[in-house]
Amino acid sequence: MNVITDNWDIWSEALGGTLALFFGGAAIALVLGFIVGAMRVSPIPVARAVGTAYVNIIRNTPLTLVFFAFAFAVPILLQVRIPFLTLGIIALGIYTATYVAETIRSGINTVPVGQAEAARALGLPFGQVMTLVVLPQAFRSVIPPMMSVFIALLKNTTVAAGFSVVNLGSVRNYLSERGADQMVVILWVMVIFVALVLLLSWVQRIFENRWRVAR
Repeated sequence: MNVITDNWDIWSEALGGTLALFFGGAAIALVLGFIVGAMRVSPIPVARAVGTAYVNIIRNTPLTLVFFAFAFAVPILLQVRIPFLTLGIIALGIYTATYVAETIRSGINTVPVGQAEAARALGLPFGQVMTLVVLPQAFRSVIPPMMSVFIALLKNTTVAAGFSVVNLGSVRNYLSERGADQMVVILWVMVIFVALVLLLSWVQRIFENRWRVAR
């Protein structure tokens, strides 16, 4: 326990960096994922094509390469200096959005077709059909796989350690300079991640119990 109490400044900064990456990336992934997921089932061919291209290109690109693009290419193209933490959040959000989109699309496919047809028969446009009828029903069925996506996002935050972002994935490097036992540090990082994942699993159970689909 001394390895934490004696180095609380590093641990607190690392935990804060991990949480910032997670919550920032999750927010971007949710918004963008819902948009792309809707595009994937849109009746407009161009929207479907753009959504499909986005998912296939980003999802099949290694996350490390996505980080490289945002850490080095984006600042050069925009000619602005952007903090690596901000770039890491954007990279994680854009990458995770592809998995959110596919999870949403799978949930949409569980909603009976008659629901959307009835909404269109009432004169609702596609946007209102999705937001008022389809997505609320689809959301209930995608809670478990969606939480799995967020658990993966939490663990993917460690990739940012290779791009000068202080987080739990980089805490070992900083503590090695203070002579801390590396194995002990790694074990504590593992314990913290397990605790965070268990917390997400607890949140998942709350949502499932609240929005349980009657069988």
